[in-house]
Amino acid sequence: MNTIEEAVVPGRRRRRRYSVEFKAQVVAACQGPGVSLAAIALHHKLNANLLRRWVEQAEKNDCVLVARSDLAARPPAAPTPAPAPAPEFVPLSLETRNTRAAEIRVEVRRADLSITVSWPTSEAAQCAAWLREWLA
Repeated sequence: MNTIEEAVVPGRRRRRRYSVEFKAQVVAACQGPGVSLAAIALHHKLNANLLRRWVEQAEKNDCVLVARSDLAARPPAAPTPAPAPAPEFVPLSLETRNTRAAEIRVEVRRADLSITVSWPTSEAAQCAAWLREWLA
């Protein structure tokens, strides 16, 4: 772990401070697809909420934390292109290929009897009443 040491006052807890290089290294490890922040935090013995805050700060600044020594070696960044406009919603009309009227089809088996009933969906309540009576 890469921490900056401070003088310790006996009896008081001290807050750990991490170097910019360490933060940059850990945040960079989080940038891959499908990477678990919690797993990286455990690996580096960090609190997952602290790591999440570092990643959010890096995203807020629209960059990855970069070690100060790396800044001099990097060429200037190219200007970022303007974002593409969001696609507009285009409604589509769907054709129904089923020309038959919608119907309720029920197959009922009771003992040795088996019947199939076709009923128009517009009369669904009557179908339910008939079925309850027949099954009683």
